[in-house]
Amino acid sequence: MQQSYENMTRNELLDHVAQLESSYQHTRQENEYLKFRVSELQRLLYGSKRERFISNESVGQQKLPFDDEQQGTSQQETPEKEKVAYTRKKPKKKHPGRAEFPKHLPEEEIVIEPDQSTEGLRQIGKEETKELEYIPGKLYVKKYIRPKYADPEKEEIITGELPSRPIEKGIAGPGLLAQLHVDKYVDHLPVYRQRQRFKRENINISSSTVNSWSIQTAQLLEPLYERLKNKILNEGYLQVDETPIRVLDKNKKGKTHQGYHWVYYSPMRRAVFFDYQHGRSREGPKKLLKGFTGYLQTDGYRAYDWFGKKQHITLLGCWAHARRKFEKALDYDQERAGYVMDQIQKLYGLEREAREKELTPDQRKELRLNKALPIANELGSELSKMYRDVLPKSPLGNALNYIIPRWDSLLAYLYDGMLEIDNNLVENSIRPNALGRKNYLFAGSHSGAERTAMFYSFFGTCQQHGVNPWKWLKSVLELIPDYPANQLDDLLPQNLKLE
Repeated sequence: MQQSYENMTRNELLDHVAQLESSYQHTRQENEYLKFRVSELQRLLYGSKRERFISNESVGQQKLPFDDEQQGTSQQETPEKEKVAYTRKKPKKKHPGRAEFPKHLPEEEIVIEPDQSTEGLRQIGKEETKELEYIPGKLYVKKYIRPKYADPEKEEIITGELPSRPIEKGIAGPGLLAQLHVDKYVDHLPVYRQRQRFKRENINISSSTVNSWSIQTAQLLEPLYERLKNKILNEGYLQVDETPIRVLDKNKKGKTHQGYHWVYYSPMRRAVFFDYQHGRSREGPKKLLKGFTGYLQTDGYRAYDWFGKKQHITLLGCWAHARRKFEKALDYDQERAGYVMDQIQKLYGLEREAREKELTPDQRKELRLNKALPIANELGSELSKMYRDVLPKSPLGNALNYIIPRWDSLLAYLYDGMLEIDNNLVENSIRPNALGRKNYLFAGSHSGAERTAMFYSFFGTCQQHGVNPWKWLKSVLELIPDYPANQLDDLLPQNLKLE
């Protein structure tokens, strides 16, 4: 090989050096990327899921500017350290006392008299001790008795009419139906575990019967589900995300299909709508959002880019997703990734200030334009400088490749004070779905996945408004069979008045 170098001309040697340099950069880039992927997998398996970041500024630590070159750190004198130890008496915290029991709980009084005779003694007071007790949920039978009367003149038999029931000729009452669905979609209890609880009470209800009840309940609630969808989609500001759900494929025994729940959240109405689709393409939201006008806030999934090209839709980015990319790059470039995290932390600090001061949308917009916009402009300038110096496939390069193309959509939250800085609200609405997947594993059919979307929509909206889901569903099942179709909005979780 050495002989071949000697026979090369100067230009050939320069070309060869350039090729070696290019190969070295490519290998270095691949090595950085593979190290990053290994670190991500290790963190996924063993690491903390929290994205906690402590700014250097919060602890008074100074940082070097980016254009400063590293200069002889060995020449810097190491400051002398003095160890100071002292003892401090830890103040005792005053115990706040035992919390009072809720007033709506029934009380059972048990009077315990002394073993000695109390005849002739005067009672001077009493000691009271309370304990919280529990008995299993009570099942009981409601028997409707309708006397029959004969009318000899009209030659007919008269009986009282049965009240409307959720399932005609069914044995399940509205309270039981409500409990079955709350158990599954709020407390994530699969049907077979619910059946085990019934068996302990010597009541055997087959899975097919429970499934039939669920189908008929969903059919009864479908008009209300459509009303919830219309209410949410007619808002001018939506947050959107998607989450997978496995669905049993009847055409392939033992196999499941990867379906998706597309989730639409209205921050202004505090309501959530789940829509089941067979895939993750944009066709689902494209069909559902036909005619939508306003702000659409999403993560960086490319299926949403199509909506940003529509004149009547303004696409909003999510700063939480952008921040997440730089948080993963901290171990590889603490200085530059830490700087970006510092700036994003300042933006979130302003949002916290607006919440604590309970600012109106107009006041929050003014705060953002005066304080957040200068921070964002400075950050954008530094991101451009970083992009020229980093390897595209490095952890920091990945973060920059995410944030720079989406910069305009990330700044769009400054347009209006009612807009959020991220789409965490819709992500929080998805959490019940993730918990449910771990318990009941999959939906039995595509129609079952659609029913799941319906109940997640209702119960998610109940949670947003602090509504007891069992009380709400029981009341709706009692009312909806006879309720006027043009007044169904009254039965939505945010509107129904519960006693």
